[in-house]
Amino acid sequence: MTSSASEPTLGALPEWNLADLYPGMESAEYLTDLDQGAKECAAFADQWRGKLADVAKGADASAKLFEAIKAYEAIEDRLGRIMSYAGLVYSGDTTDPKRAKFYGDAQEKITNASSDLLFFTLELNRIDDALLEKAISTAPLAHYRPWIEDVRREKPY
Repeated sequence: MTSSASEPTLGALPEWNLADLYPGMESAEYLTDLDQGAKECAAFADQWRGKLADVAKGADASAKLFEAIKAYEAIEDRLGRIMSYAGLVYSGDTTDPKRAKFYGDAQEKITNASSDLLFFTLELNRIDDALLEKAISTAPLAHYRPWIEDVRREKPY
């Protein structure tokens, strides 16, 4: 189908206002979150990797596991915010090589950083069912019961 002279032109298309996420692709806030996210992933792994089973056996299992999941959730929120922003910037003009590079760089950095988090759900799934059930039956961990149950559905895999 060809365009006729009588068809209206669209003009400039609207752009998303992403300022609620970050002021710009090279903003200090974005770069700080990117750096902080990587540091938090590494620190989280240092603090919790290989320790969840022992934590679940302790008298304060509910509180300690709650602390770990709350920290994990905060890190995931930061990483999600970064990738949401990068994805939306790129989606605004997928033909712009600067945006494509920005998105690709963000994906690479977040993938590298989040590799430090892979252990967490795997270790949660290795905790003995009875121990974890006891821990999620009391506050504060009971708050995360639905999420833990969802994660444990993947246990055989």
